[in-house]
Amino acid sequence: MAAEIVNSKDGLDEDVIDPAFALHRGGKMAVQATVPVRNAEELSLAYTPGVAKVCSAIARQPELVADYTWKSQVVAVVTDGSAVLGLGDIGAEASLPVMEGKSILFKQFGGVDAFPVALDCRETDEIVETVARLAPSFGGVNLEDIAAPRCFEIEAKLKERLDVPVFHDDQHGTAIVTLAALRNAARLTNRTLGDLRTVISGAGAAGFAIAKILVEAGIGDVVVCDRKGVVAQSRDDLTDVKRELAGFTNKEGRTGSLESVMDGADVFIGVSGGTVPEAAVATLAEDSFVFAMANPNPEIHPDVASKYAAVVATGRSDYPNQINNVLAFPGVFAGALQVRATDITEGMKLAAAEALAAVVSEELSADCVIPSPFDERVAPAVTAAVAAAARAEGVARR
Repeated sequence: MAAEIVNSKDGLDEDVIDPAFALHRGGKMAVQATVPVRNAEELSLAYTPGVAKVCSAIARQPELVADYTWKSQVVAVVTDGSAVLGLGDIGAEASLPVMEGKSILFKQFGGVDAFPVALDCRETDEIVETVARLAPSFGGVNLEDIAAPRCFEIEAKLKERLDVPVFHDDQHGTAIVTLAALRNAARLTNRTLGDLRTVISGAGAAGFAIAKILVEAGIGDVVVCDRKGVVAQSRDDLTDVKRELAGFTNKEGRTGSLESVMDGADVFIGVSGGTVPEAAVATLAEDSFVFAMANPNPEIHPDVASKYAAVVATGRSDYPNQINNVLAFPGVFAGALQVRATDITEGMKLAAAEALAAVVSEELSADCVIPSPFDERVAPAVTAAVAAAARAEGVARR
């Protein structure tokens, strides 16, 4: 059945035919065996008594778990359902369709097995303890759709406790793809990252991570704004996370509104929602870049941005230059798992961005500063770059 009738209890009008419900019926995932169990001999190898030999060997040498189980090839996609897509705090069970979707994207685009873990708890330490207790079952943790600022502390604490990669995709996946697109936009206009002054609208998880990776990559300067204006050290209302953000951004000590710091800026990056007035967009520098990534409504509509900017990117698939996390996270984890990395370092993220940018180096244009998610060159390029960087940074175990 290609479509399904949805009644009013689903929150839609009577007799609406919606193919999304048909596709999701029964879930989007299943477990599939990788070995046959067709007779008694195969059963005795896959389960008792043969399995006991493998268990005993792992008990004697715990590192063998990576060779003789799926642990080194699987990622847990973990959420508490508190910041799901554009839906907000919808809870653990309502988040499951998204976590299933994320898991199948891992497989489709990176060849990485993943499974959704939706947690019915909200306290930071509860989440950390729960994930840490589950850790023997997987080789990596992808944190997903956890509200800021709690997400920062959860990631930091899990990275301290676990010896497998921990990666909050809402932060770092967005940051990697943004940096890749920005590198190519600068190259297209014969500039370097060091030439660019950037304004970021949004000081949440994505805004923080984008600012951090841009500084690591050598951006000229970056100013981050929240609802109250520039995140500056002179403000006395900053959270600990925003105080840290103010410490490594805004080199010139700017203050004021988003609109005021956009005047003369080379780059606008939106990860906040809201609407930026066209008058403010008009004050951007010549050959500017507008990356307005709120979904479904970008902070600056592409038609408006195109009047003033040399390169325009959004989070939407129906416009050129989609900043889509699926360009990053499958390859990042595939590379990390390939070398059994203990961490995903800043160097590995930078390497992923460089590799992603290089994929379209020969096709570079204003409408092509980032590859399509369906470009088959993406995952292998990112995987190889991340694996090499892990070895160079000393976090690879093979």
